[in-house]
Order: sequence, then C-alpha cells, then structure tokens
Amino acid sequence: MTTPEALKALAALAQESRLAIFRLLVEHAPDGLAVGAIGEALGLPSATLSFHLKELAHAGLVTSRQAGRFIYYTAMLDTVTHLVGFLTENCCVASGGPCEAGPSRG
Repeated sequence: MTTPEALKALAALAQESRLAIFRLLVEHAPDGLAVGAIGEALGLPSATLSFHLKELAHAGLVTSRQAGRFIYYTAMLDTVTHLVGFLTENCCVASGGPCEAGPSRG
C-alpha cells in the first residue's frame, strides 16, 4: 500500500457514518448487505447513504454487486489488511527488539 492509498482509506473512515457503514459491512462479510438493509440498520436516508458508499468505494474499502434488482455492498477486507500492514510495517524497528504490542479490543 502506498502513502496516498493509505491516506485515502483513512480519510474515508474518518467520518462517523462511513465508519459505521464499514463496520456493519465487516460484520456481514463476506456476503455483504443490500443498500436498503444498510440504510435501515443505520437510519441513513438514501441520498446520504449513496454519498457515503461512493466515498468508501472510491477509497477501495467497499465493492458492490448487482443481484436481481438489489445492489449489495461488501467490505474489502484485503484493503484493511494492507492498511494495517502499512501502519505497522516498521513496528519496533528503532528499539531493535521484537514487537510485543498485540492488537487490543476496545
């Protein structure tokens, strides 16, 4: 992952509704959710939801697929994996020791 790609992904997630959408889609991975189900679950109007989904797609964080008359969105988990790798690739290099910091849940 490049610095511009990381910045685009972080900027997309740095907004409350987009972060909520992405987290909801992660919960429903790998199948994703229909647009209507996303809007209903988060209480977002269609126009607002459409804008946020477009921003997440532009950042490579979600993808969409047509299934009949419904559009389903799915979280791009590989993008997040690359983002975390980019953020932690030099972990503990300056100390010369092994990284002991594990992921925390909060």
